[in-house]
Amino acid sequence: MKLDLSFVRSQFPAFSEPSLEGWAFFENAGGSYPCKQVVERLTDFYTQTKVQPYYPYPASAKAGDLMDSAYRRMAAYLNVDSSEIHFGPSTTQNVYVLANAMRPMWKDGDEIIVSCQDHEANAGAWRRLAQRGMKVIEWHVDKENGMLDVEVLKGLFSSRTKMLAFPHCSNVIGYINPVKEISKLAHEHGALSVVDGVGWAPHGFPDLRDLGADVYMFSSYKTYGPHLGVMYVNKNLMGKLENQSHFFKEGIPKSMITPAGPDHAQIATINGILDYFDALYECHFDTKAVPAQRNQALNRLFRKHEETLQETLLEFLRSRSDVRIVGPDSNKNRAPIVAILPKNKPVMKVYNGLIQHQLMLGYGDFYAARPLMDMDIPRDPGVIRMSFVHYTSADEINQLIRGLEQSLQ
Repeated sequence: MKLDLSFVRSQFPAFSEPSLEGWAFFENAGGSYPCKQVVERLTDFYTQTKVQPYYPYPASAKAGDLMDSAYRRMAAYLNVDSSEIHFGPSTTQNVYVLANAMRPMWKDGDEIIVSCQDHEANAGAWRRLAQRGMKVIEWHVDKENGMLDVEVLKGLFSSRTKMLAFPHCSNVIGYINPVKEISKLAHEHGALSVVDGVGWAPHGFPDLRDLGADVYMFSSYKTYGPHLGVMYVNKNLMGKLENQSHFFKEGIPKSMITPAGPDHAQIATINGILDYFDALYECHFDTKAVPAQRNQALNRLFRKHEETLQETLLEFLRSRSDVRIVGPDSNKNRAPIVAILPKNKPVMKVYNGLIQHQLMLGYGDFYAARPLMDMDIPRDPGVIRMSFVHYTSADEINQLIRGLEQSLQ
C-alpha cells in the first residue's frame, strides 16, 4: 500500500500557511511540524480546561482525564504499560534526572559504557557520573563512516559494567543501530540498555516490548506534537530508582523522575499525535487493530515512502565528486537524516545558497559533538544536515536537489 500523501499533508497546517508557501522544510530532525490535531488539542485545553486537574468539578476532572488518556494511549502505541511512560520538559532533562536517580544503584568503580555517536543529551549526563565515582568507558565511532561496531562493543564489557547508553539512530550519521541485538548483548553482561530514540522516533514509533531496551527516550516535538520529552522506563527498573521528586511522591512512578511536575496542557495534547496516527491508519486500512498493530502498519507506510525519497537524494549525492556524505551512503538501515560536507566550497557559502532556494535546513553539530570529534570534522561550522519525514514530497526532494546543484557548483 502507498502512503496517501495528499491526506497526510492535509493534516498539517504548515502546508496551507501562506508565509511558508514555496519553502521546503528539511530540518525535521530538529523539530517537526505539528499536526492539526495537536494544535486543536492544545487550543481546546487552554480555552476549556486550563485549571488544576483531578478535582471533581467538570473542567478539572476533564483535564485529568485528558492527561491520563495521554499516558494510556502513548503506552498502547509503544506496546508497554502506562505506568512505564513519563513526560518531562525535554529528553535532555529527562536523562539528567534519570542519571541522578540511577547513581545510587551502583558502587564506586562500577562502569558504564557511553557511545560517541550520541546526541549530548544521552552522553553528557552519564559522563558527569565520572565525577561521582563511576568509570565511563567510551564506545567510539568509526573514523571514516561514523558507525558503531558491535564487535568493538563486545570488548568493552567487564564484570563491573552496569549500563550501556547509545542511540537508536544518530542525528548526523543517520544509520539505524540494531537496538534489539545491542540490548540483548548488554543484558547478557548484566548491564542496562539506555537508548536515545530522538533521531528515530519521527520515522516510526518503536515496539518497545519487542525492542528490549530498559530505557527509551524521544522528543514529542519531533514527532508532530508539543514540546515534551517522552521516556519509557521498564517497571522492574523503576522500583530500583531513587525518588527525585518530593518525599510524598515516593512510589508514584510518573512523579518520581519528573520533579519539575507535569505540564498539564502539553501532556493532554499528546493525544493529538495519536489522534493523527489513528486517522492515518483509518485512511489506509479497513481492518480493526489495537494501537501497537496500527503502529506497525504505519511504520511500514512511513518507511517505504521515506526510503523512496532518500534513494533519490542519495543517488544524486553519490554522483557528485564535490560533496562528502557524512555517514554511510547506502539507503539500507538508514534514516532520512543526511549530513554533508562540501569539498570545494566553504560550508556556509553552500548553506546560504540553499537558503536562497527556499530550503529550510540546518548546519552545525546538532549537539552531536562527539561523533564529529571522532571523525575529525570541525564542529564550527560543522555539517549541513537535510532531514525529512513521511510528509515530505518528491517535489520537495527535487527542489532540494536543484538547490544543491546550484549551491555546490
